[in-house]
Amino acid sequence: MHSHDHSHSHSHDHSHHGHHHGPVELTHLTRAFVIGIALNFLFVLIEVVVGISNSSLSLLSDAGHNLGDVASLAISLLAFKLTQVKSNDRYTYGYKKTTILVALLNAAILLVSIGIIGYEAVRRFYHPEPVQGKTIAIVAFVGILINAFTAYLFMQDKEKDINVKSAYLHLASDAIVSLGIVIGGIIIYFTGWYWLDALIGMAIAIVILLGTWSLLVDSLRLSLDGVPQGIDLAKVQTQLAKIPGVQGVHHVHVWALSTSVNALTAHIVVPTETTLSEMEKLKHKLRHELIHLNIQHSALEMEPDGVHCELEAC
Repeated sequence: MHSHDHSHSHSHDHSHHGHHHGPVELTHLTRAFVIGIALNFLFVLIEVVVGISNSSLSLLSDAGHNLGDVASLAISLLAFKLTQVKSNDRYTYGYKKTTILVALLNAAILLVSIGIIGYEAVRRFYHPEPVQGKTIAIVAFVGILINAFTAYLFMQDKEKDINVKSAYLHLASDAIVSLGIVIGGIIIYFTGWYWLDALIGMAIAIVILLGTWSLLVDSLRLSLDGVPQGIDLAKVQTQLAKIPGVQGVHHVHVWALSTSVNALTAHIVVPTETTLSEMEKLKHKLRHELIHLNIQHSALEMEPDGVHCELEAC
């Protein structure tokens, strides 16, 4: 894993775009996104048509849920395309941060759909309408197949980026939701408990809420330049300080440039007699260490020992 990570990040370090590694992964991911968007959108249409003609809330709320996924897949794909755009004079980091804003927008869209589903479910619960259990079960079963297949397409890349992970989690949870609807449809078919349809709709809203909450919290933290999850600032500082030739590390800032690229700035205190070529070698070692700590982009300021103390109280 390390060697792979390493090549990926080194290309990032030098060209800032990771082009050596980018296109391969991107075309593969793009394909996953396009297939996912097409299949899920088709399924949304089926659910809407059947849901309306059978007045089934579980199908309609699931259609809303899946439409949220289609939107999030489309926005994530757009965000990935934007991360490939080179930086320019106005946007010195390029448009990498769109991935973070997208994750945030995505969470907001899902929260709105929860409200709509919840309201409708409560209303239906008190005034159940007759629904076709068999039809519901058949449509939902198709949903399991579509969602499981699409989730599978994202499985291998899910740990690399929070948007891919959120797409994967959405699809996987959709497959589970569809399974719930299948079971509900079968029960309704045999018992005629129409209120179950509303109950399933309510359960779907809760499932989306639980999944969306962490996405919302994560993307909010990254958009406020918080330290990305999985990076321990104290650990970064101690690891860098351990490197021979480093006397101290301070003014450390870590933030996310995109959902998959992290950046750091730090002051490195070195002995006064350190030569320029030694500093360059040291910088190389530090950058190498940072890559292993999941920080791909770093700006290090070398500070000879003693200079700092004259400028401000130690």
